[in-house]
Amino acid sequence: MKEYTKEPRKPCEAAQESLPEDMIEGRNAVTEALRSGRTINKVFLADGDTDRALGRLAAMAKESGAVVVRVDRRKLNDMSPTGAHQGIMAAVAAHDYATVDDMLNAAQEKGETPLLVICDELSDPHNLGAIIRTAECAGAHGVIIPRRRSVGLTAVVGKASAGALEYMPVARVANLVATIRDLKARGIWVFGTAADGDTTLTGADLRGPAAIVIGNEGSGMSRLVAESCDLKVSIPLKGHISSLNASTAAAVLLYEAVRQRG
Repeated sequence: MKEYTKEPRKPCEAAQESLPEDMIEGRNAVTEALRSGRTINKVFLADGDTDRALGRLAAMAKESGAVVVRVDRRKLNDMSPTGAHQGIMAAVAAHDYATVDDMLNAAQEKGETPLLVICDELSDPHNLGAIIRTAECAGAHGVIIPRRRSVGLTAVVGKASAGALEYMPVARVANLVATIRDLKARGIWVFGTAADGDTTLTGADLRGPAAIVIGNEGSGMSRLVAESCDLKVSIPLKGHISSLNASTAAAVLLYEAVRQRG
């Protein structure tokens, strides 16, 4: 594993939440799962829907070896945790989690400076899905979540990521503070987002190996995680609201890193 030298520088309803994590829904999510070669056991299509795009997805699924079943749309509505299944759902093998080493190795193989996102106890699957989607679009190398007190890779997360979950590695770790400590030992700078930040958005140097920490939707970063960051970064807010949505804050920091890295 390559070491990096650090240089000083400035929910849904309860009945729906029971859907197992091996279900994905929505046209984008199912399309990208098929394209990526992910094993799909069964595809559920809305009966009577003559949409050509769904027909093409059904053909792709059959070609991959999946069983295609047409069901009443009301059945899909009952199965869907989001209510936005777009006429298609799929049963797949549980999504594998990556490791932090996988992410850093991928960055090294690409000859790129590591860029990671750490989510500190996010509870909203839509936020996590949106962060995964933005991280993939921004060219980040992975997203890290804690094993406890955090949403996992559920069907809602997959839907909210619009297919990005098929390409963005997600690691689930036992202890975020220990993981941050390990990243810092490897020369990666850790930037937390906080209203009382040490530096402003544009004042943070995100050109080197970096991990961006996004806090919980309500309480922000936990105390120990905040204390573990190299720097805390504040995002300028000009209106009356005192904070941004977690996924929006992640997008702002990620694309500031993209801007700085050119």
